[in-house]
Amino acid sequence: MFQRRGVAVVGVVGAVVLLLGGCEDGAPKKGAAGGKPGTAPPASASASAGASAPSVMPAVVGQKSAAAEALVRQVVSTPVEARGAYAGVTPAKDHSEWEVCFQTPAAGTAVTAGTAVELSLVAPGTSCPDRAGAPASTAPKSPKSPGSPTVPAPAPTPAKPKPKPATEGPTDGSTGGSGAEGVYYKSCDAARAAGAAPMRRGQPGYREGLDRDKDGIACDK
Repeated sequence: MFQRRGVAVVGVVGAVVLLLGGCEDGAPKKGAAGGKPGTAPPASASASAGASAPSVMPAVVGQKSAAAEALVRQVVSTPVEARGAYAGVTPAKDHSEWEVCFQTPAAGTAVTAGTAVELSLVAPGTSCPDRAGAPASTAPKSPKSPGSPTVPAPAPTPAKPKPKPATEGPTDGSTGGSGAEGVYYKSCDAARAAGAAPMRRGQPGYREGLDRDKDGIACDK
C-alpha cells in the first residue's frame, strides 16, 4: 500500500516540474524582439510597411505651359487650370508656348492627387506682371514687328548732255559747204561721236558732202 502511494507522489511531483519548465520557456527573454516590458519598439517596427513620402508641388514658374503641366500631372490627377496673369486676359486654346508667371500651390507645398492646381500665364514675348491679376493696361507692349525695309527710289538718271556740234569749217578741201544752221561735222564718224547721225536734209549738221547716196539722209550707212 505504501509502495503505491509513493509512486503516486512521484508522479505528481514530476508533473509539477514539467509544468514549471514550460512556463519558464514561454516567458519573454531579455534581448528578444518583444524587449523588456515598458520599452518602446524599434523605429523600423513602428513604420508601416510600404508607406511612401508625401508628394510636393514642383517649381514650374518660368517654364512653358506644356512642360509645366507635364510636371504637375506627375503629382496630381485633377485638371490644371490655366488663366491669364493679367486681368481680363484669357490664354489661347493652344497655350503650350505661354510662360508660367505664378503657380498655386507654391513650389514645395505638400499635395495630394486631388489638389487643385492653377497656373497664371502670359503670351510669348510678354513680360510677367508684378502680381497675378494686374491690369492688362500695365502689360508692356511688344515691339512692333519690323516691316519691309523702305527701298529708296532710284535716283533719276541725269540727262545725257547733248554734244556741242562742231563749228569749225571744212579742212579737207571739200566743197560740200557747211551744214544747216552753221553746224559742221568733218566726217560721219564725228557726227556719230556727237550723237547726231544720221542727219536728214534740213537738220543741223547735214550737208551733201556726208550724204553719199544723195538720198537726203547723211551718215545713214
